[in-house]
Amino acid sequence: MQVTEQQRLYWQKNLRLTSILLAIWFVVTYVMAYFARDLSFSFFGWPFSFYMAAQGSLIIYVIIIWYYARTMNRLDQEHGVAEED
Repeated sequence: MQVTEQQRLYWQKNLRLTSILLAIWFVVTYVMAYFARDLSFSFFGWPFSFYMAAQGSLIIYVIIIWYYARTMNRLDQEHGVAEED
């Protein structure tokens, strides 16, 4: 099966988006958690490290999912592979 240039471009954009969002996920999950003990200021009355572990990372995960779904829907429409309602 021959892959068209349109399909190749679609796949490159998909991989780029996925790579960027996975890098953000990695930083939030591992890097922020690793350095959280060093963050000693108060955020909404709680230590910042506690906030990042309990609430902040979850909020960022939901934003990552929302952004991926929205961007992929637009990319699907742009390349003519969107699902019909």
